Amino acid sequence: MLARLAAQQGAGTVITVLADDPAAAVDIPAWCRMKGHTFVATEGDRHTVEL
Repeated sequence: MLARLAAQQGAGTVITVLADDPAAAVDIPAWCRMKGHTFVATEGDRHTVEL
């Protein structure tokens, strides 16, 4: 879902993902590295990404 949303947004957009899956804390930063986006932070179930 993050990839689909990101594809529709412009550079500089900040997206906060709410995820209860513990793997998201590893998967989302890895996705950011692969796609050239900036992983901002994880706070509990919230993972923030800047495109």
